[in-house]
Amino acid sequence: MSDTAPDAPFVRYEVQDGFAVLTLDSPHNRNALSSRLVTELLQGLGRAAEDTEVRGVVLTHTGNTFCAGADLREAIDADPSAAAEIRTGWMVQVLRRILELPKPVLARIDGNVRAGGMGIVAACDIAVAGRGSSFALTEARLGLAPFVISLTLLPRLTSRAAARYFQTGETFDAAEAERTGLITIAADDPIAEVNQLVSALRKGSPQGLAESKRLTTAATLREFDGYADTLAKRSGSFFGTAEVIEGMTAFFERRPPSWAQ
Repeated sequence: MSDTAPDAPFVRYEVQDGFAVLTLDSPHNRNALSSRLVTELLQGLGRAAEDTEVRGVVLTHTGNTFCAGADLREAIDADPSAAAEIRTGWMVQVLRRILELPKPVLARIDGNVRAGGMGIVAACDIAVAGRGSSFALTEARLGLAPFVISLTLLPRLTSRAAARYFQTGETFDAAEAERTGLITIAADDPIAEVNQLVSALRKGSPQGLAESKRLTTAATLREFDGYADTLAKRSGSFFGTAEVIEGMTAFFERRPPSWAQ
């Protein structure tokens, strides 16, 4: 159960069996990417990278949502254009930190994944989700698009799946996420499945794991470094537009936006 004390961390860090377990623990906003959660997540990833006793990272969550994407409440309370620039910069940092970390990063999911959370899952080397998990890219329904996270999603998803789910915003299940390449395994017991994978990874040498990961992420990192700034600017330019204001307002008022038919 999550610790609800005001000073409790939003990202808990512990080491188990040689792996750093980073637990997103901000259930009050469905583990949305608030300034505090992002700061603590980046700190945790950096700590794991520097610890020579840590062989890899397991990224998991409390509550029924792995990550709901950007903290829209925090965004709407700030200046839209300034907030957008900061938030897209955060997303770039988080995704790149996972990609470049010289240790395997495993996502352990047993709940909902939305928007920016999808980009984080795609950035992880291995992703395991419980069969009751659900996934959706909801940006188009808010007047946006999955700009920066497309850099990790497009190398994972089949082209047909990307074209469908980027535009429809439909929710899909773990079996579909596995079929389309977003996750590695849809598991009856994600904890047991990840434990088995961790046992297998502990048999690899730190050097061998780092160089093997480098091979699998090289192409994505080239694209990332070539286009991240451009996509971040495109993302930021849409915040404050009439459609995004309407989309966010409708979201918080729990009603369809004006364009929905």
